[in-house]
Amino acid sequence: MESSSPPPPPRPVDKSYFYNWLEHRTNADPGSLESELLEAIQHGDVDGLKDMVSSMDKQDRAKLADMHIDGTGLLQLASFLAELEVCKYFVEELGFDVNAGDLTGGVTPLSSAALFGEVAVARYLLDNGADPNKLDERGSVALHNAAKSGNGEVVDLLLSRGARVDIAVTHGTPLHIAASYGNTGAVKILLDHHADAGADMNSAHPSTPLVVATTVGLADCIKYLLEAGADPNIPDEQQGRMPIQIAASSGRRSHVEILFPFTSPIRAVANWSVEGIIAHEKSRCSISKEESCNKIDDKVAMLKSQGKEAVKRKDYLGASKLYTKALELRYLDETLYSNRSLCYLKIGKPQKALLDADLCIARKPEWVKGYYRKGAAHMSLKEYEEASEAFQDGLELDPGNDDIKKALLEAWEAMSKDQAAGGSIESTD
Repeated sequence: MESSSPPPPPRPVDKSYFYNWLEHRTNADPGSLESELLEAIQHGDVDGLKDMVSSMDKQDRAKLADMHIDGTGLLQLASFLAELEVCKYFVEELGFDVNAGDLTGGVTPLSSAALFGEVAVARYLLDNGADPNKLDERGSVALHNAAKSGNGEVVDLLLSRGARVDIAVTHGTPLHIAASYGNTGAVKILLDHHADAGADMNSAHPSTPLVVATTVGLADCIKYLLEAGADPNIPDEQQGRMPIQIAASSGRRSHVEILFPFTSPIRAVANWSVEGIIAHEKSRCSISKEESCNKIDDKVAMLKSQGKEAVKRKDYLGASKLYTKALELRYLDETLYSNRSLCYLKIGKPQKALLDADLCIARKPEWVKGYYRKGAAHMSLKEYEEASEAFQDGLELDPGNDDIKKALLEAWEAMSKDQAAGGSIESTD
């Protein structure tokens, strides 16, 4: 039986968190130069900007190119907001450097435009010397952001201007990112540009693009990856499960059928057929094995309780091992992923914390704590924009949640301070 609700990909990139930051920042100091600049940039008021600049002395005017508002450069702001005429004014009349990174991670104007799929701004910046392979402080380039936004025109544009497909960050190459965000069109474009050749399509760090696509439930993406040579016999790094097992356990028969001809027989599956694989996954905890399942439930409950006590003692390493054991018995438990995410964060493994947070959200997208965990992991990685997005998503689910509100403000403030900020939700479930 086909599953009616496969785990969703991360929420699409949008500007809501950015506009909220703009409103927060503008209202924080009304009448100041920074607030007036923000207002003018946001509304594309080039004449207003020219009036402000003309009233400055030569020395202050020269400082504008290096000016940052809460760590973000003026050209980055204009690129985020797709204010093309403002970008032209900054570059052509004020001489702004199109490759200058901001103070919140070295993000370039081109990467800022790519994040929100702003094609016209991206093209203008490239025409005026923007380097598509300029790294920020995390080793990320504009193509990573374009893969996240899923705008095929921006992806195509960057590739046509020499963007490399093999640059990997915490979440993988642009191909990994496009797959994890469910951007099948971007996946196809990247594969058509031979992303598989340099991006190591079968890299399992954090998981292969095929594992990601199967987990999210993207049939077209699975087909494209297999046609391009993706190996379906590389398991999920976290749970050691093959893509075909992930598809079968989610009840997606059509995906099992796609993967079956490419997958080598798994020893534990006695009847190696589409039906046999689906039956095997169902039998892991079937009604006929109710007694065994009850024992598993008891074991999971015991491990979860022991993990909770370990967290209280601040033995996060010990707790993470207990949650891992529990997940070996019940790999679809969102609370276990949430709890282990906290532990990984506390022992200095933010990449693993982020992966568990994403798995938590995939299992229970309406649960606010998953988004808090994700935001906290991004904060630890100094990925403040991504943290803001995660906290904003959580706040949309629970507008009255004070912990999320506080975390979102900390993420906004961190954009200008270049330092990680923690949150207050440390309870396990």
